[in-house]
Amino acid sequence: MHDEEKKESKWATAVSIAGRIAGMGLAVAAAVLMATASQCTVYAAYGARPRTVTYSDFPPFVYLVGAASIAAFLEAIAIFLVVWKKGKDKTAKVLMPLLGVAVPALLYSATGAAFAAVADMSYCSANGRRVSVCAGSAAAGGVGGSNFCRQVHISVYLLLAAAVAVSVAEVVRGVGGSAYGGDSDSDSSSSSESGGCDHGCHHKH
Repeated sequence: MHDEEKKESKWATAVSIAGRIAGMGLAVAAAVLMATASQCTVYAAYGARPRTVTYSDFPPFVYLVGAASIAAFLEAIAIFLVVWKKGKDKTAKVLMPLLGVAVPALLYSATGAAFAAVADMSYCSANGRRVSVCAGSAAAGGVGGSNFCRQVHISVYLLLAAAVAVSVAEVVRGVGGSAYGGDSDSDSSSSSESGGCDHGCHHKH
């Protein structure tokens, strides 16, 4: 039974690490794609000067880039604690629960804010009218705007996938009882049992 539990623990740990790596990669991809969505030249109505719309014109998208970058950094720390520290030292035992809460919170909150902003991507033109960024008539040649919107949408879905991957990793870690202190508990329990046997032997003498 002990060998089976070890196998399950190793399997859960491997799946959890894979999920964290996937989540970190997806978060980085989402941040990079959103940050580079700045090549959209949009023409305001009634002959106003053209302007370039970037992700920085939309606060939720700025939050997405920041939250995704921070989440990726925190996931890198979590992976380091699991792979190199084996999750057994005091630092890992303190940080892992905090990272398990902070990273999904950042990813899901940024995803929700971005989805809300995607529903109405528009800006106020010089004459006070709102111009849709995704409308073909507002884009330079009808191409730039659609490309900008495409990048934004892909970035949001990548961030959602990152949030799901991290959540799955956390669930697997919790269910499988991976290497975040589980082995140390079993070792301590086994040592206590052996200590009881020794005590009994000494008692007989």
